[in-house]
Amino acid sequence: MPVDTKDIFALVEKQNQWRGKQCINLIASENTPSPAVRSIQLNDFMGRYAEGHPNTPDKINRYYQGTQYIDEIETMAAREIRELFQCAQAEVRPYSGNNANTAIAMGYLRGGDAVIANSTDAGGHISHNFFGIVGRRIQTRGQVLKAGKANSVPLHFFPLTEDHYHIDVPKTVELIVKVKPNILIMGKSLYLFPDPVKELAPLCREMQIPILYDGAHVLGLIAGGQFQDPLAEGATWLTGSTHKTFPGPQRGVILGNLDAEGEKKYWGAADRGVFPGTSSNHHLYSLPALLVAVREMKVHGRDYAAQICRNAVTLAKAVEANGIQVEAKEFGYTRSHQIAVNVSSFGGGVKAALALEANDIICNYNMLPGDGDPMNPSGLRLGTSEMTRFGMKENDFTALGELIAEAIKGKKVKDKVNQLRDRFTEMQFV
Repeated sequence: MPVDTKDIFALVEKQNQWRGKQCINLIASENTPSPAVRSIQLNDFMGRYAEGHPNTPDKINRYYQGTQYIDEIETMAAREIRELFQCAQAEVRPYSGNNANTAIAMGYLRGGDAVIANSTDAGGHISHNFFGIVGRRIQTRGQVLKAGKANSVPLHFFPLTEDHYHIDVPKTVELIVKVKPNILIMGKSLYLFPDPVKELAPLCREMQIPILYDGAHVLGLIAGGQFQDPLAEGATWLTGSTHKTFPGPQRGVILGNLDAEGEKKYWGAADRGVFPGTSSNHHLYSLPALLVAVREMKVHGRDYAAQICRNAVTLAKAVEANGIQVEAKEFGYTRSHQIAVNVSSFGGGVKAALALEANDIICNYNMLPGDGDPMNPSGLRLGTSEMTRFGMKENDFTALGELIAEAIKGKKVKDKVNQLRDRFTEMQFV
C-alpha cells in the first residue's frame, strides 16, 4: 500500500512557487543552484557509503566496496576545484562550510590553545566564537565560554579600526606578539571588505602561526577574481561553503596552496579533521553536483562575480537615496555581495525583516558593530548573489532599493515586488 505523501509534496510545491518564483531573495548565505546542479543530485549515490579517500590503482583507501564511480567523481571534483582556484590542495568531503571549519578546529586545535578571530558583533561567524567549535575545542576544565573572566578560554578578538568594519593591523600585530596565538581565523558572516591577510601573513610565518580564512560567503567572489585571494596572500587554509556566492550544492571545501613542507606540517590537520574527525560518509549524492558547479564557475564565474559586486554597490546607493542608512558609506559601502542596512530608527532589524517578508522581500536581521543582542539587532544584511543569477542588473537593483525603503517605512509594495520578480525567473550564468 503506497504511503500518502500528497500533503508533503503540496508544501514543497508551495515553497517552490513562493521562494522560487514570487519572492525577491536577498539572504546573503543563499543561492539557487542551476537546473543541472539540482537534477544530478537525484542519483544512486544517495544511499551509498564511501568512507576514506578514493581508491587508486595501486592502493585500497576506502572502507567499503562498490565505490569505483564515486572515486572517479571525487577525484575529478578535487582536481577541477584546484584548477579553478589555482591551488595545490583540495578537500571536497566536508558537507558544509561550518563542517569544514570544524574539521580544521578538530584536526589542529587543542585544549588551552590561543586563538584570534573576529567577534560576532564585528561580523564573525558564531562557529569561530565562544559557543562555537573554536571556543569549545580550546576549552579546558574550569574555563568558561565568555570573555573578560579570569578563567575565560584564550579566545581573543581582532582589534578594529574606528569604523568597526576593518581590522586594525598595528594593534593586531601587538596582540599577536602578546598572546602568541596558535591560529588566526579571518573571514566573517557579515563580510563587506577584505581582511588584511597579506599584511599579517609575514609575522605569522615568522612565528609559525597558521591562518584559517573562512571564505564561506565570498568563495564564489574569490573564484571569480572579485575579492582578495587569501591563499596567494598567505593563508594556510581557505574554507568555504559551495552554495552562497559559489552557486553549487550545500557542501563545503578546504583549499590550500602549501609547498611540500607546509603540506606535511598543516594539511594533515584538514585530512584527519574531516575523516574521521567530523564526518563518516560525506553525502555522496551531492558530489557530482559540486563538480557541475565547478565547471559552471570555470566558464561564468568571472562575469557572475563582477555583476554581483556591481549590484551590491548599486543596491546600497539606492536604499540610502531613499532615506534608509546603509553602513560603511565612507568606504563605498561594500566590496562583496553584501550590504549592511541600519534600521535602528525604524524599529530595529527584526521589525524591518518582518516588514520586508510581508512584501515578499526575503532577507535576515543582523548584528551591526556595537550591538549586544543577536535576537534584537539594529541591522539587516542584504545579499545580491541569487537575484543576480536570475538576471537582475544595476537598473533593477535601483528599483528594488526604492521598494525596500518603502516596505521598511510601512508601505505595501508586495504587488510591485511580485511584478519585478516576474521579470526574472530564468537563470543566467549557466
